[in-house]
Amino acid sequence: MPGIAPGIAPGIALDDEERRARQEAHWLVKEFGAEAPLYAAMKAEKAIEQRDFGRCARWKRVLEILTDSRPADLRRAAAK
Repeated sequence: MPGIAPGIAPGIALDDEERRARQEAHWLVKEFGAEAPLYAAMKAEKAIEQRDFGRCARWKRVLEILTDSRPADLRRAAAK
């Protein structure tokens, strides 16, 4: 179903920003495994330095997603 992400109750649609943040989080775990939260934090810091607060908010949301789902995702990434 478009707009529905794993871990979200059925019938709850995600806005584009949330969908994009979840995609970024998934990609980071796939690419960087346990270091994904560090990468997201570095991206948020760089956005702050450039005074791009919209981008910073997105990377902070990615970091929240990663820390909320970290144990399960890291086990899956380590198994690959």
